Amino acid sequence: MENDIKVGIVATGIYLPKKKMTAKQIAAKTLGVWSEDAVINKLGIRKKYLATILPDDGSQEMGASAALDLIKKNNIDPLSIDVIISITEEYKEYPLTTSALYIQDKIGALKAWGIDVQNRCCTCVSAMKMAKDMLIADEEINRILVVGGYRNGDFVDYTDKNMSMMYNLSAGGGALLLEKNYPHNLLLGSHIISDGSLSRTAGVEIGGQINPITAKNLKESRHSLRLLDANKMKNRLNEVSMPNWYRCIDESLRKAGVSREEFSKNGYLAILHIKRSGHLEMLKELNLQENQTIYLEDYGHIGQIDQILSLHLALKQKKVKKGSLVCMLAAGIGYVWAANIIRWG
Repeated sequence: MENDIKVGIVATGIYLPKKKMTAKQIAAKTLGVWSEDAVINKLGIRKKYLATILPDDGSQEMGASAALDLIKKNNIDPLSIDVIISITEEYKEYPLTTSALYIQDKIGALKAWGIDVQNRCCTCVSAMKMAKDMLIADEEINRILVVGGYRNGDFVDYTDKNMSMMYNLSAGGGALLLEKNYPHNLLLGSHIISDGSLSRTAGVEIGGQINPITAKNLKESRHSLRLLDANKMKNRLNEVSMPNWYRCIDESLRKAGVSREEFSKNGYLAILHIKRSGHLEMLKELNLQENQTIYLEDYGHIGQIDQILSLHLALKQKKVKKGSLVCMLAAGIGYVWAANIIRWG
């Protein structure tokens, strides 16, 4: 029975804040360590989004706005949604509130139940696999909304030289609707790899149980996203990161019944924002042309929203069309790598 059940993507939605930060402004915040040219050409950031207006640009609110964008532009009945999987970051308006349930109320999905999941910047791809498995396993679930907001860029200290890999952190919200036996845009295969040895090599250092916020560290806490063990993280990632990504791609292709050759001919790579050289290396390895992806240099890295944004933009620009093979590719601190394959049309 499982083999007869297909899962397809019905629609996407996006929310982006109004304010932006340019490469020149990023360079200035590094106090001269990074030039504007280096931010653009090495880090690959021309501009990114800043979430400034509350409550509109709160993490949960941006997720809700992206869901409403999806609903309104695609004439979706909120009452047809059975489950909401929130991929909203843990950094949100109020700690210990459930983002999926906030979004449920905001969009009027009165018949849905909701759950929050977290896998850092891999959460979207991970949640899509979870959603597909739920749709196949539970005969009472027909539509699942994967949705969330992200603004971890608030925590970045631009004077911390170790943090250059996170200068791209941006803000926004994304939503994606999956449906059982929807005959188009089929999610064919997914693969995820984790390396728990890196679980505490990066994170927000101040504000948890080990190092709570005090009067003395209050100001510092607001920009305390750091590499907690920079050498261990960088050495390990240099060893395993690209091989793990290629393994995720190849395994998701295998599960989808698709070869690398077919993907190189008809593929679109919905990859998160990474430094420019890494992006170009990925295209070369996969034998893809630059028009088979969108480099998010004008958006920055909106965490787990990047894959939804990339697909959303590619549909607008007609880079994804009937017959296209979409590979969503992600990595998250912790460390996690993930990919999936979608046959569009």
